[in-house]
Amino acid sequence: MHKTAAWPLSLMYVVLLVYASLYPFAEWRDQGVVPWAFLLAPLPRYWTGFDVAINLVGYAPLGGLLALSVLRTRSSKHPVLLPLLFATLLSLAMESLQTYLPTRVPSKEDWLLNTAGAWLGAVGTLVLERLGAIDRWNRVRARWFVEHSRGGIVLLATWPLALLFPAAVPFGLGQVMERGLEALAEQLQDSPFLEWLPLDEVGLQPLIPSAEMLCVLLGLLIPCLLGFCIIRSVARRAVFVLMVLTAGVATTGLSAALSWGPVHAWAWLDLPAQFGVVGAVVLALALVMVPWRASAALALLALGIYLSVLNQAPANPYFAQTLFAWEQGRFIRFNGLAQWLGWLWPYATVVYVLSQLWQRDVKN
Repeated sequence: MHKTAAWPLSLMYVVLLVYASLYPFAEWRDQGVVPWAFLLAPLPRYWTGFDVAINLVGYAPLGGLLALSVLRTRSSKHPVLLPLLFATLLSLAMESLQTYLPTRVPSKEDWLLNTAGAWLGAVGTLVLERLGAIDRWNRVRARWFVEHSRGGIVLLATWPLALLFPAAVPFGLGQVMERGLEALAEQLQDSPFLEWLPLDEVGLQPLIPSAEMLCVLLGLLIPCLLGFCIIRSVARRAVFVLMVLTAGVATTGLSAALSWGPVHAWAWLDLPAQFGVVGAVVLALALVMVPWRASAALALLALGIYLSVLNQAPANPYFAQTLFAWEQGRFIRFNGLAQWLGWLWPYATVVYVLSQLWQRDVKN
C-alpha cells in the first residue's frame, strides 16, 4: 500500500460536491414526491451548454482522483469501475436529497452527466497511467519532496482554491474573528454570557497601508515556507517560489474578474499590494537555504503575526454581494465553499506544521 495525496484530495472533493449539491441546506421539507421521481420525469424543455459542461466537469476530478487513488495504492484491479460506481451512487444520492430542498431541482440528466463526467475523469487517469505520466509524477515527487509529505502537498494544492473567494486584503486567508464573534453573539442573544464577549462597539477599522502590505507579504510567504518544509533542494525551492507567485497572482486576478468584471481583474494590485508581493518574493528567495526545521518555525511565526493583523481588518460586505451576481462565479466557488477553505487553510497549516515537528522529533 502506497500512501498518496489522492485519497485526502478525493475526500475533500466529495465534501465539496455534497456542499455544492445541497446548498443552502435550508427549508428541508417533504414535498409529497418520492426521492426517485426525477428518474421518470420527462426531458427538460430548456437546457444550456453551461449546464451540460458544469455537470460533466464537476464530477470529472472525482473520477480522476479516485482512479488515481486505486492505482497508487493497488487496492483493486478495477481503477475505472470502482470510481464510476461510487460517483454514480453519490450523484444519485445528491439528486434524491434535492427532492427535499425547495430551492433545488433534481434531474436525471444531471445524474447521467455527472456519471459520464466521473467516467471521463477515471478513464483519463487510466490513459495517463498507460502513457507513463503517473510514474513520471512519482519520480518528480521523489526528487522534489521528502517522504510523508502528502499533507503538505494537499495544503499547497488547495491554497489557490482558497484564494478564489474575494477577501478584504489580497491573499487574506483565515479572517474569521469578526464573523465568529457575530455568530456567537447571535447564539448568546438575551443571555448573561453575551456581556463576556469582547465586542467592539466602534467596529473594526480598515488596515493602514503598511499593515495591508505586511498581510500581503506574509500571505505569499507562508505557502513558500510550507513548501520549504517538504521540498528537498535549494534550486527547486527557488523554482517553487516563482510557482507560488504565479499561482497566487493569477488566482487572485481571476477572483477579482469573477467578482467585479474582467476590466477590474487587477484592481486589487494597489501600491501596498505591489510592495507586499515584491517583498514576499525577495524574502522567500533569501530563505531558500534555510533548513526545514527553521522553515517550520518561521512559518508558525509568520502565521501568528499574519492572523493577528488580518483579523483586525473588517470584512467587506460588497464582496459577499457580488458573489451571487454571476452564475459562473457562484459555481467556481461552489456556493461559498471556497470561503470556508479560505477561512480554515491557515489553521490547518498550523496543525500540519506542528504535527511535522512532533513526528520528526519522535523519529529522531
